[in-house]
Amino acid sequence: MSQSAYIKLVEGSTAQDITLQDIRDTLAHYVSQTALTGQQLGWDYASAAFPYTEESAGDDRWFYLKGTARPYKYMILGTSVTTSVAGSDVNCIQVVLPEGSTHGDKAKGNELCKYMAKKLKAELTMFNGRTIYYNPRK
Repeated sequence: MSQSAYIKLVEGSTAQDITLQDIRDTLAHYVSQTALTGQQLGWDYASAAFPYTEESAGDDRWFYLKGTARPYKYMILGTSVTTSVAGSDVNCIQVVLPEGSTHGDKAKGNELCKYMAKKLKAELTMFNGRTIYYNPRK
């Protein structure tokens, strides 16, 4: 059974809408940050922190990450619109673990979702249904 996580761009987020290119840029920033960490540590941390290659599906709504190392298979990232707690429609990033994804994909998906949500100051609904608020709330 597939599982989804949602990064909702609610009021107070750094952006109110998101494109696939924005997601790609955020992932590229994550890889560059882990590469810098790896330089300080003296090993290739970037390939361990992001063991995926990006594969396009020809669709402008989603793309998938294909695992390059053994415990990782794939995950799908895309944009969608969902309903917030207040009942209004909000743009979000949806991360899907399709049938056949591994526990490694789920752990890496949680890590990437937390990174993107923190960077965007968004509301994150994780794969297990729990919510983390990175957005400023009153």
